[in-house]
Amino acid sequence: MKFFMTPGSCSTGIHILLEELELIFEVQIVNLLAGDQNAPDYLAINPKASIPVLLRDDGSALTEFQAIAYWLARSYPKAQLLPGEANADSRAIELMDYAVGTIHGQGFARIFTTDKFTPNPDDYEAVKAAGRNLVEKGFAILNQNLPGQEYALGGFSIADAALFYIEFWADKLAITLPDNCRKHYQLMLTRPVVRRVLMEEGYRI
Repeated sequence: MKFFMTPGSCSTGIHILLEELELIFEVQIVNLLAGDQNAPDYLAINPKASIPVLLRDDGSALTEFQAIAYWLARSYPKAQLLPGEANADSRAIELMDYAVGTIHGQGFARIFTTDKFTPNPDDYEAVKAAGRNLVEKGFAILNQNLPGQEYALGGFSIADAALFYIEFWADKLAITLPDNCRKHYQLMLTRPVVRRVLMEEGYRI
């Protein structure tokens, strides 16, 4: 398989899952700042011009964090990346979608890609402030749904990989994580795979 990723991005969560499964895969770095995602050869694989992308053994490309994470969990059930029961699986997807779609897609996106939300540079600071507010509100909601001393659903799951990368972003931006989110982030940092992935992507633990 071939994994298209950008270090320190949402793709870090998928990177963690791939390493947890001990899969053999080739990494292709996509430099978003350089515009690699808009190159013709990349668009031929993923017309959405987004990351992550997993090019599977059959040659088909799978995009979107949630879809890739779900496929990995279902394709390698012995790893128990999903709880395996309908209600618990739904909770995992619920947490993952909120982390990726709302906290990332609505909050952090306004901080990292401000120009996409306004054509006027004079509005940039207001947009970033709105993004930070959305992120903080999002973590407050997540905090109510995390147990604090363990993973999101008891055992490590695809939801934890999604939660981790947004917690990682908050840490790097000095956004204070509420108590349960902070404990979850610290727990994730104790996982050998998580530490190894961060080091591979160029981050100090």
